[in-house]
Amino acid sequence: MTDDFRQEGARRVGQVKEVTSLANPIVKDIKALSQKKSRDESRTFLAEGLKLVIDALELGWTIRTLVYAKAGKGKPLVEKVAARTVASGGLVLEVSEKVMSAITRRDNPQMVSAVFEQRWTSLRDVAPSDGQTWIALDRVRDPGNLGTIIRTADAAGASGVILVGDCTDPFSLETVRATMGSMFAVPLIKATPVEFLKWKKGSGARLVATHLAGAVDYRTIDYRSKPVILMMGNEQSGLPDELAEAADALARIPQVGMADSLNLAVATGVMLFEVRRHLLKLDGAK
Repeated sequence: MTDDFRQEGARRVGQVKEVTSLANPIVKDIKALSQKKSRDESRTFLAEGLKLVIDALELGWTIRTLVYAKAGKGKPLVEKVAARTVASGGLVLEVSEKVMSAITRRDNPQMVSAVFEQRWTSLRDVAPSDGQTWIALDRVRDPGNLGTIIRTADAAGASGVILVGDCTDPFSLETVRATMGSMFAVPLIKATPVEFLKWKKGSGARLVATHLAGAVDYRTIDYRSKPVILMMGNEQSGLPDELAEAADALARIPQVGMADSLNLAVATGVMLFEVRRHLLKLDGAK
């Protein structure tokens, strides 16, 4: 959170709606965002935490509905976020702890939550350039894995995450929590396998995929000559043949011990930081 945000000051917002009933229609709508159908229909999602909400604002996201617990009343940063929400046409709710717990499905909820509009980047608008790394995920199913990968993509400076095929919803409560706010910084794209393969052919990027049949040690691949698309397969079945055959290199991560595979998020992190190693400078680290 920047000093500018802190120094902008806080002011009381007169357009705050106090809500204590779980039967309130707005509360019901927000609670419904735990279901994918409601998220898809409204094209919105819920995110939790004051710092996360402030970070989203600073990255240019707009809050549709801000919800804060009574404990947040009078706190300068909470009221500043409320003021920004009202100024941009959003709604502000001050709720009881019972309502906040119901909305977030937590016994000890964060003080602030917010509803945002979903953002998707079109695959047609993605043109990989030198130094960029894009992550493509085939049918990732676990919300925690996806959220962790998005967070890792942010940390490593990847340019975005492409969801190929039937993937878990990146805007679910579980995934959003696992991103720890990184989903506001990482572009998300969705594509069918056919769309992805067609795009890959014209992208000019090198597709590196992990595969059980991979013959190349991931540490020996030259990731510097072209932009890289790092492709990771489904948690249970790996990559299907049509995607594996499109790869320019099938990589493997050497392992010892009894485990025959790595968790998808862990494997993606290992691969991603190797791909980005020549671009990650100590001087640029946070």
